[in-house]
Amino acid sequence: MIPDHLDYGLSILFIGFNPSITSGETGHHYAYKGNRFWRILERSGLTPRLYDAQEDGELLKLGYGFTNIVARPTRGMDDITKEEYTEGRQILRQKLEEYRPDIACFVGKGVYTQYSQRAKAEWGFQDDPVVKEIHEFVAPSSSGLVRMSMDEIVAIYSQLSDFVSEKSREG
Repeated sequence: MIPDHLDYGLSILFIGFNPSITSGETGHHYAYKGNRFWRILERSGLTPRLYDAQEDGELLKLGYGFTNIVARPTRGMDDITKEEYTEGRQILRQKLEEYRPDIACFVGKGVYTQYSQRAKAEWGFQDDPVVKEIHEFVAPSSSGLVRMSMDEIVAIYSQLSDFVSEKSREG
């Protein structure tokens, strides 16, 4: 199992489908070499430099945490069972209600639709959050399998970066 990185007062809690086999083996989030997560964070301005998966715990200092809707590592999301999603949805909602991050960032539309049980979602902030007072943001998956250009993905994550920067200026 890969540990969550959770704390109270987080700016953003990044929520993935589930860990990759590589993440499960290393104990670090977004550790698969083909995953673009760390480059996306840097290029969008969410992190001041390029972090490595082994530094995932360091992002707590920036106010960023990590969890998944399903804890079991798999080769792909197709290996996740309906029962695992049902249980994971409940556990994730409990985590959100307890830790109350400012933003819950769902790394992939499918993660959000599994969590919210809504048929579809648009990129960016959602109008009707499942847990009130938590901003829900849907971002593209950072998987190398996603058929969007890096620039398109970074532009969506940049909306998140701009929101966090604006909130920190407001104090």
